[in-house]
Amino acid sequence: MNKSVFYLLLALLCRNADIVSAQSADLRNMKNAVSIIPDEGYCDQPYVVKTLSREWLCVITTGPGGESQKGQHVCAIISSDQGKSWSKPIDIEKATDQMSSWATPYVTPFGRIYVFYNYNGDAVFNTPDGKPISNSALLGWYCYKYSDDNGRTWSERYRLPLRKTTVDYMNNWKGEVQLFWGISKPVEIGKSIYFALTKMGRYHADVGEGWFFKSDNIATEKNPEKLNWQLLPDGEQGLSTAGLGLVQEEHNIVGLNSGGLYCVYRTNEGFPAQSYSKDGGKTWTKPEFMTYEPGGQVVKNPRACPRLFKCANGKYLLWYHNHNQVVRWQHRNPAWVSGGVEKDGVIHWSQPEILQYETDSSARMSYPDLIEENGKFWITETQKEVAAVHAIDPLLLEGLWNQATFKTIARSGLIAEKHDLKTTSEITVPKLPDLNAGGFAIDLWLHFNELKPGEILLDNLDSQGKGMSVIITDRRTLAVTLHDGKQTSSWDTDPGVIQTGKPQHVVFIVDGGPNIITTVVNGKLCDGGRYRPFGWTWFSGGLADINTSSPLKISPAGQNQIINIRVYNRYLTTSEAIGCFRAGIE
Repeated sequence: MNKSVFYLLLALLCRNADIVSAQSADLRNMKNAVSIIPDEGYCDQPYVVKTLSREWLCVITTGPGGESQKGQHVCAIISSDQGKSWSKPIDIEKATDQMSSWATPYVTPFGRIYVFYNYNGDAVFNTPDGKPISNSALLGWYCYKYSDDNGRTWSERYRLPLRKTTVDYMNNWKGEVQLFWGISKPVEIGKSIYFALTKMGRYHADVGEGWFFKSDNIATEKNPEKLNWQLLPDGEQGLSTAGLGLVQEEHNIVGLNSGGLYCVYRTNEGFPAQSYSKDGGKTWTKPEFMTYEPGGQVVKNPRACPRLFKCANGKYLLWYHNHNQVVRWQHRNPAWVSGGVEKDGVIHWSQPEILQYETDSSARMSYPDLIEENGKFWITETQKEVAAVHAIDPLLLEGLWNQATFKTIARSGLIAEKHDLKTTSEITVPKLPDLNAGGFAIDLWLHFNELKPGEILLDNLDSQGKGMSVIITDRRTLAVTLHDGKQTSSWDTDPGVIQTGKPQHVVFIVDGGPNIITTVVNGKLCDGGRYRPFGWTWFSGGLADINTSSPLKISPAGQNQIINIRVYNRYLTTSEAIGCFRAGIE
């Protein structure tokens, strides 16, 4: 057993099983934010760097109105206590100047802070045919300023040499105005930095291509007039490809341990795209829909930012939304996270966990940034009107990074367990938590010779139908149904994943924090597959007490098909459920 797995196992065994306390301190709940980031009304892209003075400097796009309305500009705010409190916003560009937006920061080894951002320097407010435009934040000049006093004051404005390419000449202004924006913080590769941007060939966000700025001397050169800039890839076409749709945007990158670059970006097809470069961004592999592993399961994501991060341990994180229902800018709650481990220059991604949730399912958190300091992690995010800082449970991340090797049965919260059910007709299960305060999980090993629709495998339903049950549906899936006497919620495994003729491991996870039911089958979290956009579901926040006086009855069909059963009085993480699968049948 390697060291990281040992410490993860030790921490899980020591986890506090007090459900009420855990719920009140649920770091995933956005209500438990460390702080709200100050703004002027609208707030976007709260990106943080650590200064040489050991402060956090956050750059934001803010303004008194909504997105891309008058007065929008970029600001800096400073925290000296790890995001618990913040200074008042410091203007990088004034609200009374031309609109500035989408700032991304970088700190040089000698402490200078650069900020790169959009600036509508030509004051373009109409299309070429004279029609007013609704979003002037995505066009103009790509500019930067710098600060040598940790963000208190800022230099004059400089302009990046954003060369014109084919996609520019396709836009509404035929290249006289450029359409672009960036959400990618600069990354260091050797002595150079790289950051991604998206150019567009149609106003205001269509026909996107990925491009990459490189500077080979910004880390050492103190004269801004002498900075070297190169726009990659070489040639006239940026990173994009036919077959992934016209919407290919919000390109962001990480540097690989093997020396290459990895890029992920959003599409409007329900899946993010990915590409690799082994020559410093000059050429890229043909973009394809992102998979968890080479040739494996496709990652699902709507038209929302799939944000990449690289951590100090050389491993990776991906923020995304784990479904492919594409309805404009909706369905960004909850935010999920997957952990990446590099193998032979390619990132292999874990099955995901819920990282952030809001109990209002219509909430829309996005554009995150990751802060790592002394083994602790924080995430920033925005819902456009409120941006916040949240602490992350490091155990959650360790679980993701160790999924491939973690083989242990979760014991914390285990309240009922039974093996060899062939002669068992019922199991006594202690009281489960109220779903307004906690959750539970059912872990099953089963063996089916045939999937017969309508068969009840187990239940504790009373005469009014209150309780829970697990049945085989008419789609030959396994479904859990919950009923508290007033409300009912049900969810099943993805169609086609339950197989006959060999043991199957199924975990139903009822998470009373976000009010979400997930299912993990044979070590994979159900994501809907090709048959449905979601592999998980919300249940009503009013669904509460599903306990009955009846034991959990095992039907004759269940006796023949259930091998093991475990019941937990808390939700299991995806990683714990996979650990139970990898541990095998006891």
